[in-house]
Amino acid sequence: MEELEWVLFAQSNVVTWAQAVGMLTPAKVRHRVRTGRWRQVCRGVLVVGDGPLSVDQQRWIAVLAAGPGARLAGLAAARAGGLRGSFRDGRVDVLVPTGGHRTDLFRRLPPELPAVKVRRTSHLPERDCQLARPARTSMARSVVDAASWARFADQAQQVIAAACQQRLVTPGELLEVLGRLSRAPRRELILATVRDAAGGAGSLAEIDFVRLCRRYRLPAPDLQDRRVDASGRVRYRDAYWRAYRLHVEVDGGHHLEAGHWEADMRRQNDIWTSGDRILRFTAHQVRNRPDEVAAALRAALTAAGWPEPR
Repeated sequence: MEELEWVLFAQSNVVTWAQAVGMLTPAKVRHRVRTGRWRQVCRGVLVVGDGPLSVDQQRWIAVLAAGPGARLAGLAAARAGGLRGSFRDGRVDVLVPTGGHRTDLFRRLPPELPAVKVRRTSHLPERDCQLARPARTSMARSVVDAASWARFADQAQQVIAAACQQRLVTPGELLEVLGRLSRAPRRELILATVRDAAGGAGSLAEIDFVRLCRRYRLPAPDLQDRRVDASGRVRYRDAYWRAYRLHVEVDGGHHLEAGHWEADMRRQNDIWTSGDRILRFTAHQVRNRPDEVAAALRAALTAAGWPEPR
């Protein structure tokens, strides 16, 4: 019983039939299911109790149902490793060795479980594996896979930017994984995004801004430039051209929320009183009206003494 209690504790009260009958007799396992103490959520996988499934239990069910050698992967693995953010995809990706996919998995999973996608791989070296419960791919491999498997390109970039900004992975670690996955979907986009993140871009909006500057042949700004405001607090500028004393803020949706306006005005006034120019754009403008943003930047830089190349 002590062994069973430990397994249930370690696996969030999820256990395979094979594990259960290895510690109890088949008759005792069936009795627990029949009396409602346990329930069978899909063929071969049991859960203690009849309450709603927690996120951890959903992950365990997906991995255990996929069979031996399965690992949590992609965005689900990155989230399990601590990645924060609002991502549109709630799917649970599971990576299995080539030939290990159970073809009837989707029919056997309970309807209360998020969509599960089982993916085969013939390339999963030990360095891409993470010791965790349940087993999952390393953060670097998880982020690269999440970007490769994302439904939309902007989500792929968002995952990379968030993982780097939250210091869960370094651009170098992502490049090392990409170097081994020569056929990864969206490989060129991921490479470009990782390089932008290595240059200091810490969000999708900043990545779009850097690419805008490059596209319109504007000088490259310093990103996340550190400064100390009048009250002694450390602040970070989204983009800053030190030689021209031009500061740019790229506002995301959170700037529209109540309570942010006053803080933003104080920060803006502090920049103005220091003698710097400041321009503000929304992330929507940077992405959808780049001509307008580039024209404003060019005018401000030229007014500050930038010798525009001919």
